[in-house]
Amino acid sequence: MAGLEQTGADLMQACGLPAAWAGKAQWRVLASGAGAPMNFLAAWHAWKADPHRPRMLHFLLIEPLPVSADELVRAASSHPELAALADELAAQWFGLMPGSHRLAFEQGRVLLTVHVNELSPVLRRESFVADSVLLGAVDATSVKALSRHCERGARFAALTASQEALRELGRCGFAVPASAQPNPVVAGEFLPAWEPKQRARVRAAMPSTCIVIGAGLAGSAVAASLARRGWDVCVLDSAAQPASGASGAPVAMLAPHFSPDDSMLSKLSRAGVRMTLQQVREHLVEGEDFGVTGVLELREALHEIRAHEFKSAEEPWCRPASGDDLKRAAAGTDAQGLWHVQAAWIKPAALVSAWLAQPKVQWRANCRVARCQRDGDTGEWIVADAHGNELGRAALVVVAAALESGSLAGTELPLQPVRGQISWGTQPTGDLPPFPVNGNGHFIPAVPVAGDTAWFCGSTFDRGDSSMRAREEDNAANHARLRDLLPSAAAAVEHEFTNRSVRAWAGVRCASSNRRPLVGQVQPGLWLSTAMGSRGLTFCVLCAEVLAAQLHDEPLPIEARLANALAPTTPNTPARAVALAR
Repeated sequence: MAGLEQTGADLMQACGLPAAWAGKAQWRVLASGAGAPMNFLAAWHAWKADPHRPRMLHFLLIEPLPVSADELVRAASSHPELAALADELAAQWFGLMPGSHRLAFEQGRVLLTVHVNELSPVLRRESFVADSVLLGAVDATSVKALSRHCERGARFAALTASQEALRELGRCGFAVPASAQPNPVVAGEFLPAWEPKQRARVRAAMPSTCIVIGAGLAGSAVAASLARRGWDVCVLDSAAQPASGASGAPVAMLAPHFSPDDSMLSKLSRAGVRMTLQQVREHLVEGEDFGVTGVLELREALHEIRAHEFKSAEEPWCRPASGDDLKRAAAGTDAQGLWHVQAAWIKPAALVSAWLAQPKVQWRANCRVARCQRDGDTGEWIVADAHGNELGRAALVVVAAALESGSLAGTELPLQPVRGQISWGTQPTGDLPPFPVNGNGHFIPAVPVAGDTAWFCGSTFDRGDSSMRAREEDNAANHARLRDLLPSAAAAVEHEFTNRSVRAWAGVRCASSNRRPLVGQVQPGLWLSTAMGSRGLTFCVLCAEVLAAQLHDEPLPIEARLANALAPTTPNTPARAVALAR
């Protein structure tokens, strides 16, 4: 791709980097046009080498036609200082379908958000602020929209700019010194003589103290995301151990949702799966705590899938199941389905424990929070038990307490319990599929458990049921569902069902009425992240990063319209969410 070899050194220097970001909590770079991926590598390299670097580097890259991972690696090969970083980037540079994608590096402190779209639509639809702008060429028609995303004093640099573009830059408030034209780059600063009518600015929160209520997937993911940004986080839970609710399932499946029309749920699930797998690979032990095995999804109604044309960017996520996939699963001669490439089995409790063990995170057991109230004198939030005893106070409280979230946040939420029971046993001698299989129910084989190897199947889905007691009839229902899904696997484990040696785990999930998670601000300093439903592993990191982005005025990890769809529908919906809806 023309211009890909541009390292970005000249553009960064023209923007005053890295000196401009010294000592900042975060720095936000917008890049588009020729060489934009290489500009990211140059910025990342400069960040790593700078002892005065910001805690967080956000790089928002807009690419209508992303180059391939191989092209990235080849372009960086002539720059030895960037080659190793290019390999890391290439490992995550896959499945870039139209929309936005969040890639994370340096333990989540360097965040790359890739928008696969033209520059103008992204500037028009998304809500973000840039401290530096790196462009291949200045498009005169996009300058006005670009100015709406720049802080006063933000610097920009571009490889080229026409005379028309230079005039438009001046009209929109960018000062471009004549000495900067035309070589080596065109550079300037956003210094309008007027007060711009921009989007409602969100004052970025400064890291302080935070209390998270709930030590499940949702709460621990929020705790880890905020701790990375400098918050001192205390996680309170009513149980004696973390992940004592639905997040305590012995194993769970992580796979994106597929729909021929690429629905909202499909986009959200892909984003969530990508972010969760990044965290899982960073914190857990492969083969013991997780396995990225891929997942076979068996489907009965396949007419829409047969008519669907799988594009090259889609195939790293999902493709029609091959005959070999079906044969290895012993799925039967009539079976058809999908193969999910980015899919895994994961032990949720191991992930929760890893997040709670992160620096700047502490957790306290046996703390049943009954209410949250604001101290009118200090502005802090106080959390107390049912007897009025103070359990803690902090500048920020995040409620991730499943079905209790609405009452603790002081608002009505469309939440409902959904009970699920999993049946499991030790690995039999019969042949089982070498990977998880999903459909009407699921089957997960070959999971290491306490020195043995186990299989899992289920799960029941009982709306409105809050019982945690395991039921023999639910084991029978799981076995019947498995017979429909994988007859050979059902036969291999049948003896454990018939002699009642099969074991069970039951938990109650918290779901919203539209089966989407809820994340956002309810009152100033009081936030929610809840209602993960049966997709806790898919949504927990996604929601934590959406919350962190809204709180700190960072680029969102997903498209604005998707983030807005997750906002709790309360009278106190945050100003940013309202702005995004317009």
